[in-house]
Amino acid sequence: MLDNNSKLVFVYNADSDVISLVKDFWHKLLRPSTYQCRLCGVTYGAFGMKSDWKKFIKNLNIDVEFLHRDEFEEKYDIKDANYPSSFIKENGRLRLLISEGEMNNIKSLDEMEAIVLTKLNNIKEIIV
Repeated sequence: MLDNNSKLVFVYNADSDVISLVKDFWHKLLRPSTYQCRLCGVTYGAFGMKSDWKKFIKNLNIDVEFLHRDEFEEKYDIKDANYPSSFIKENGRLRLLISEGEMNNIKSLDEMEAIVLTKLNNIKEIIV
């Protein structure tokens, strides 16, 4: 059940170390169509998170966390997930919300927002 402690967790298919971040920046800038993280490719421009995505996240009625895969694995002690993906944390438990396959099929920010809303609404419908 979604409650005040629920959290939406997005995980990028990238690591957080400086070398990875610099390499990813140049890859996204020079060859964005071959970048391995659709989550980042759809929600970020060359110099930061897209403003429409920021507004969308801010207006969700749930806490949202963004992590690189190494941060996610360390924080949640999960080693067998596929990325990019999204999880829902409810009642202290984490479960997959948007799979790597679903994430990699997203072509636009509008599609990303639509799948997030659909998945969150499906959770609420199961509860009712």
